[in-house]
Amino acid sequence: MTDPRTPDATGPGPAAPPAGATADSPAPSPAGGVGDHVAGPAAGPAVSAASPAGGAALAGAGSATPSASGGEPADGPTAPGPEPVAGPGPDAVDPAPGAPSRGSAGGPEGEQAAQHAPGAHSDEPAAPRAAADAASREETAAPQAQGAPPGGEQAAPQAPGAASKRSAVAEALAAAVRAVESGERSADSFFTERKAAPRPKPQPRAAAPTAPAAERPVRPAARVVPSAGLTEVLAAGGAPAQLAGAVAEALGEQAAEELREDPWRLLAVPGVRPEQADGFARALLGDACGPADERRARALVVWLLERAALAGHTALESSALRAELAKRSVPDADAALQSAVADGTVLVFREGDEEEEGQEAPVRLLLGLDRYAMAEESLADGLARLITAAPAEAEGDWEAAAAAAPSPSAAELIRAAAGHGLVTHSGGEAARAEPAALVAAAAGLGLRAWAAAHTEDGRRRLAGLGVADAVTVAGLLSGQEGPGRDEDGALALDVLAVLDAPQLDVETAALLVESLADGTRLVLSGDPGVLWSAGPGRVFADVVAARACPAVVSRTPDPGPLGELVSGIGVGELAQVEAPGKEVVIVPVREPAEAVHRTVQLVADSIPRAIGVPAEQTQVITPGHGGPAGTRALNAALKERLNPGPGRFGGFDPGDRVAYVPAPGRMVPGTVVGADADGLRLECGGAPVVVPPGRVAEEVRHGWAVTAHQAAGARWPAAVVVLPGDAAQGLTRSWVYTAFGRAERHLSVVHGVDQALPRAVAGVPAKERTTRLRGLLEAQTRTAG
Repeated sequence: MTDPRTPDATGPGPAAPPAGATADSPAPSPAGGVGDHVAGPAAGPAVSAASPAGGAALAGAGSATPSASGGEPADGPTAPGPEPVAGPGPDAVDPAPGAPSRGSAGGPEGEQAAQHAPGAHSDEPAAPRAAADAASREETAAPQAQGAPPGGEQAAPQAPGAASKRSAVAEALAAAVRAVESGERSADSFFTERKAAPRPKPQPRAAAPTAPAAERPVRPAARVVPSAGLTEVLAAGGAPAQLAGAVAEALGEQAAEELREDPWRLLAVPGVRPEQADGFARALLGDACGPADERRARALVVWLLERAALAGHTALESSALRAELAKRSVPDADAALQSAVADGTVLVFREGDEEEEGQEAPVRLLLGLDRYAMAEESLADGLARLITAAPAEAEGDWEAAAAAAPSPSAAELIRAAAGHGLVTHSGGEAARAEPAALVAAAAGLGLRAWAAAHTEDGRRRLAGLGVADAVTVAGLLSGQEGPGRDEDGALALDVLAVLDAPQLDVETAALLVESLADGTRLVLSGDPGVLWSAGPGRVFADVVAARACPAVVSRTPDPGPLGELVSGIGVGELAQVEAPGKEVVIVPVREPAEAVHRTVQLVADSIPRAIGVPAEQTQVITPGHGGPAGTRALNAALKERLNPGPGRFGGFDPGDRVAYVPAPGRMVPGTVVGADADGLRLECGGAPVVVPPGRVAEEVRHGWAVTAHQAAGARWPAAVVVLPGDAAQGLTRSWVYTAFGRAERHLSVVHGVDQALPRAVAGVPAKERTTRLRGLLEAQTRTAG
């Protein structure tokens, strides 16, 4: 090996950073910032004020077709969230094809997965506007390079010493992508091959515990056909004709009438920015258009709250909203907020008005969209109901079951669940055996006990722990997995252990709790160090912080060098670990092009040869989708090396690894099998999936490289975490913890952020979110007491 720091890396590099090393590498010094006090990252990209004159026209708005992102929020934010509450990244959005890209240095926690819209758990699509808003979000990346294509796509950097000309295969693939993005050819047109002889269709099967949630019937893409009137009003406002489909989906059949009455309704379309809506309104209204227009102010309030939801907030303080409205030239922000509240567009809440020790506590005015407000209140009510209801009686002895538990922590969890309707359980990967032991014990006591994980991979790991009745949350709610529902519509179970609970967004959690009957025991189990949910809320953290129920903290550590490394990161320490089996390897790089080259080398050659893990079992994880070392660039380079092809089926070829998004906020790894007139055929977790042609662009992207939010809840034998230099400002401890924790046997870190990594681990735990669940639960507890 020419470089002892990697399994088989070539080329010189700087000294290895202190995250870990192999046994044959020189011991890196931990000096340089682990214990230093470091301020958090910058508050985020500044938001430019909208011009009173109307702002930019929509000439580049494109079709606004959202990209599939694992529900991820890409090449730079479509519109940054309010600076006082959102740091760089969480509100990053993938611009629509052809939309202007606002390059902004973002960070790993910019990868917000799409929100779980109502209905996201079912086979049917979510409400068009909610689903489109969610699916268009993608993770933050580095600023887009000057001269990059309008869609933000960047060609994979050439490896050092590689020929300057790309291969014919790569050129063909690039041409296909450009044809789709430019509108010369639709993605559907790649599915026009003659179908093979029809095969017998399988008979419908009953829902079973092991049925993968990814499986769903073939269905046509549900689209609202734009009317002639809509095309006319868009043309009158200077908007491109290809925007009509997205406008029709966002506003419905009456879109033309709504836009004539209120041109700023255009802000409801994913990818449209305030300055573009201002330009559209000026073209329609002429001199009657102005920054003080009440319709403009109301639309901006909603837009800001929706942007905040992309960053994980369920509400915003009124002061933050006023500041953002002022930046966008709204002359009277207070009047704008009052108008939005009076109109019923948003709801207002008071928090902190309880008197403590004779003094009135500070009062916070929060504003939020009714969608998330209702979900949080419903969730709080449902959790309070479980807390106060008497748990279902068991046939056997709980204490005997606890005494037979495989570990003291498992025994503690069983005892807590015996007498309480709601319990939280915290721990790492090894601690997953404890809720598994609880489910087994409850089943042995005659109770209907089930365990649910966030991903199909998590379900398989539960099954490996002996949990026969293991499901995914999405599959449980949709009815594709699990016990089904009783005559009252409640899930037919007595005990439910939800693993990966930090990945529950507020809407999914509310739907889950609403589906539980009185007397059901609910255990929320998860690793508190991982990234919070892709959608709005921080359910698990808020429930733990409210102290409304017993909280069991596992004392079972994760084993080995990887467990030691990740456990240290969880408490803010990036320590050197002994890795005699090359469990942890550092690959220093200087430039993004070198990062791409080294990553391809690791996946395709070094790790399979030196570690014994094949390329198909190695997952690349990087902070964002865009930029010179984002998922797009890495996937293009990995495809050319591992599965070259022309991308004849909407950019995909048989054998491609993909990230499939069956519902906003949920990514399922899969492999392309083929394509025909019905759509793109995938295999996801052993289950066949057909994605209709009209949905391929929204629901499927290449999956050799994904983001940490997409990877949350799953693990692979080997992981390559890529940290390009442009990600330094956005790194957080929770992102590093999540990304590093995806590896089971081997972790390679392609490291280009220098001392930003130890500083982030030591001083930037996570990006805050404004939510109401903790306060609601605390109020419920006081009332019950």
